Amino acid sequence: MDAKSVINKLGAQAKAAAGIMRAVDTGAKNDALLLAATVLRREADEILAANALDMQAASKSGLSESMQERLQLDAARVEAMAEGLEQIAALPDPVGAVTNLSNRPSGIQVGHMRVPLGVIGIIYESRPNVTADAAGLCLKSGNAAILRGGSEAIHSNRAVAACLRRALVDSDLPQDAVQLVDSTDRALVGELLKSEDFVDVIIPRGGRSLIERVASESRVPVIKHLDGICHVYVDSNADLDMALDIAINAKVQRPGVCNAMETLLVHRDVANEFVPRAVHAMQAQGVEIRGCETTCKLVKGVAEASEQDWQTEYLALVLSVRVVDDVEAAMQHIASYGSGHTDTIVTRDYDTAQRFLREVDSSSVMVNASTRFADGFEYGLGAEIGISTDRLHVRGPVGLEGLTNQKWIVLGHGEVRG
Repeated sequence: MDAKSVINKLGAQAKAAAGIMRAVDTGAKNDALLLAATVLRREADEILAANALDMQAASKSGLSESMQERLQLDAARVEAMAEGLEQIAALPDPVGAVTNLSNRPSGIQVGHMRVPLGVIGIIYESRPNVTADAAGLCLKSGNAAILRGGSEAIHSNRAVAACLRRALVDSDLPQDAVQLVDSTDRALVGELLKSEDFVDVIIPRGGRSLIERVASESRVPVIKHLDGICHVYVDSNADLDMALDIAINAKVQRPGVCNAMETLLVHRDVANEFVPRAVHAMQAQGVEIRGCETTCKLVKGVAEASEQDWQTEYLALVLSVRVVDDVEAAMQHIASYGSGHTDTIVTRDYDTAQRFLREVDSSSVMVNASTRFADGFEYGLGAEIGISTDRLHVRGPVGLEGLTNQKWIVLGHGEVRG
């Protein structure tokens, strides 16, 4: 069967399953998620054996250490997948929620109802836990999922998806609500991106090259973020001890993720005191500093930042530092070089903080907090299927509500329009 036929078959099955899932009540969805968690635990040895095959192949192929770390499963990570499904089951169900109901002069009531998106295609790399997390979120929000993991995780993804489908069958729900593209043929990705008749939205999770390909080729709407060039701006009125704690956490706690800080901006009035302190603290944590001209003068031995540095997502222990004249200059820098992901200001001035919140056009804007909090779990979403820096539909961490949309509902009593 050629790639187009494979995707059309999966798409038709998913669309039929989505029609059923749209009407499934919350209790039935929760029961299926809890059963899936049980099955994952029961089949943990089988999942780990499948993962061992992927790890052997990854080692032989020279897959990078960071990618192998994301790929590897152990008993704790399988348990985390199971617990994640249980957490999703415990979350409020957005489907069917009615909001903004108002009475109109004609006698009708008008409002919004939350409804599933339909069929969601998820294209991702390395992490087999995404198979469980993404499927669980799609199921709870009443959607069907077509999952296309990376070729490096094919055995692991097969084992995890089989557990989820088994739980659906045993719960009397359509097993095609979760389908795995069970092939490493790259042509299948291209066909999935063109599957307008069956797929309602595509969500990519992975490196820049994957997301760029999806964004450029997809005929289906995409929820995505391309880069995480996040900033911490230390204002003239900042508590400098607090600012240092926030900056170190934002850069060092986990540097290889999209919500880690890549550029530190410092108000000129506190630069003499704060920049050397921050640079030395970062260097003690193994961070390489690339600074503006003023930063290089304040701290000897710091490499001068290039224009490219300001627009680079390092995903490593590398940090750009720039001294700016004021909050206006900080916001101009963020507008020029930021990626719309997450930016924070450290300040004790209420008006400056409010201005930063209003004017910085990012999916998450923070005051006196680390950028590392830009996360679905930390925001109370329970879990996330990704981060969106787009301006339409949803921004920031995408949880259950982000996997639904709104439709207008009208409640009448026999009214007719004159």
